[in-house]
Amino acid sequence: MSLLPRTAEEFSSTEYWDRFFKKRGDRAFEWYGDYNKLCGVLHKYIKVQEKVLVVGCGNSELSEQLYDVGYRHLTNIDISETVVAHMNQRNEERRPDLSFQRVDATQTPYEDASFQAALDKGTLDAMASAEQGALARRMLGEVSRVLKVGGRYVCVTLAQESVVKLAVEHFVQLGWAVRLHCLQEERGKEEEDTFALPVFVLVCTKFRQPMPAPILEMCVGDDGAPVRHAQACELLSAVREYQAYSVLRKRLRTSTEPGSSLSLTLCDARTGLPRYTLTVQDCPPGAKVPRPNQFAIFIVPRGSETAWLYCSPEGRRQLAASANFRRLVIVSMHRNQEYTDMEAVQSELSPVVMDLAPPGMPTNQQDPLYVEMCSFKSEHEHVSKSCEQSNNMNKKKNKKKSKAASAAVPPSACLSVDSGFLCCAHHEVMVAGLSMLGVGTQQDKDVPVSVLLVGLGGGGLPQFLRDFVPNATVEVVELDPVVLEVAKEWFGFRPDERLSVTLGDGLERISSLEKEGGRLFDVVMFDVDNKDSSLGMSCPPAAFVETPVLQKVFNILSPRGLFMLNLVCRDSILRKTVLERVRSVFPTILSRKIAEEINEVLLCFREEKDAAHILPSLSQAAKNFQSTLSSERTEPKRRPHIDIAEMLKDLVIE
Repeated sequence: MSLLPRTAEEFSSTEYWDRFFKKRGDRAFEWYGDYNKLCGVLHKYIKVQEKVLVVGCGNSELSEQLYDVGYRHLTNIDISETVVAHMNQRNEERRPDLSFQRVDATQTPYEDASFQAALDKGTLDAMASAEQGALARRMLGEVSRVLKVGGRYVCVTLAQESVVKLAVEHFVQLGWAVRLHCLQEERGKEEEDTFALPVFVLVCTKFRQPMPAPILEMCVGDDGAPVRHAQACELLSAVREYQAYSVLRKRLRTSTEPGSSLSLTLCDARTGLPRYTLTVQDCPPGAKVPRPNQFAIFIVPRGSETAWLYCSPEGRRQLAASANFRRLVIVSMHRNQEYTDMEAVQSELSPVVMDLAPPGMPTNQQDPLYVEMCSFKSEHEHVSKSCEQSNNMNKKKNKKKSKAASAAVPPSACLSVDSGFLCCAHHEVMVAGLSMLGVGTQQDKDVPVSVLLVGLGGGGLPQFLRDFVPNATVEVVELDPVVLEVAKEWFGFRPDERLSVTLGDGLERISSLEKEGGRLFDVVMFDVDNKDSSLGMSCPPAAFVETPVLQKVFNILSPRGLFMLNLVCRDSILRKTVLERVRSVFPTILSRKIAEEINEVLLCFREEKDAAHILPSLSQAAKNFQSTLSSERTEPKRRPHIDIAEMLKDLVIE
């Protein structure tokens, strides 16, 4: 049988509380927490020698525990005759000076200014629901009357908005100072049947003269630094934020939720501005998570907050799957905030994030584990990063050495570059795809192969094609002249009559070639990265896979032509869209995923191929092409480091 009221208004009913206490018998009702939870804040505002009116005492042990630690001037009142009789009987021998009286808190018999403190544990909450709050206002009026100047009304409450609003408006109108303490459960002490909402302690101090401006403050814990609010609405907003956080905290500490991403924002205590956004991502059901991998924090690199991997639900799920922890908290820093360094950020976050640990987390683990992850990047990103790091290193050296002494000597000036080695697996797949053109067969022995490559990178792919594919001519389109200079200076890139570079926009070059007509390519390759990190596709840029662009690529291919696309797409829905667009233009598509990377290469034929025949024929085509690869250079040790058959064995038809 339920001991809680069926309707909110029953909280203020005398009959309800009589029935309630008869049913509970001798069991104390510590709905809002016991003495151990409240003692810190109570001792701060109520002195041992002060006369205290305990409003709506019920059968709580709080007054008895206060009495036992030295509070001997407690006057306990309650509307229930049953509980008053029971409490007097229970304390008759052990605490003869502890009195319990049946008194209506809205009409007390006490003189004005007769108490130095009034203690209310849940009574305001119970009364606020009756008569649209009129009953509670009368009770607060009595409290105001019986307290001395300097006296405090200390109210333990769940801080429902209507309740706090009523009390704050009442005391602000009287010119009192108002302060709220939010008491959170300690980590590891949550129980299934405890409230999800935090307990607040409202402290209102009576002044001789009303304050000219409201004093409204919020504190966290017993002794947290007070944060001043200018208006009551701001204080109420802060209460809602703490309540939302507590509900989330309770939810996370008692269960895991693999299907949802729960987020909260942490604000600067001084300014109130958002400082961190935390998103909690739990591992999916059935995931094989190592026992030590319970809980970790991943801090998003500054400037990457809008990257798809960090800001989209699907991206965060993939990030969590890569980390392989039972629970991962993804932390984003806000751009309008200042952060000293990563160590300071971790120090600031550590006390908070442990509240979000999963159920069953060892309570002796006081500090969270911070993890870093490396994502696979395109060659372009590695080149840019190498260039940037090199420039930074040179700048530092220039400060210490003369200009002549500090000039960096590029590796290409003293080391030779092995053009037979391809550092990216997707480049190897693209090269292997040439076997499908019949390169290496006896009938195509002297047939030239023309290639248009959009995206230079370090220049490794186009140099391999020139050096090892017989009769190949390559045109590279590169947007950034700096990339070309880096490729020449640091990676030994050397254009010639068979390998040319066109500086400009790849899309514009394709449009120009189509418009001019007369020049067709056997192979068109897209290997260009996307600077827009907010998309779940880091290669190529979205514009490169629009249907009109794909149609132009189709139009500049020779009849036997092949379009090769390096696709790096984490977003499964976006990938599906890209494939649908490619299928609408190219009749036959093969794909090859790169192991342990996000990359996959799409091989798209201009002509329709027999799906039943194409895969079985790959083995012989690979052998033919492998035997044909050779170096036209004079160095005898120069050779291609590639296994064509290995690159083709996992091809699938899309």
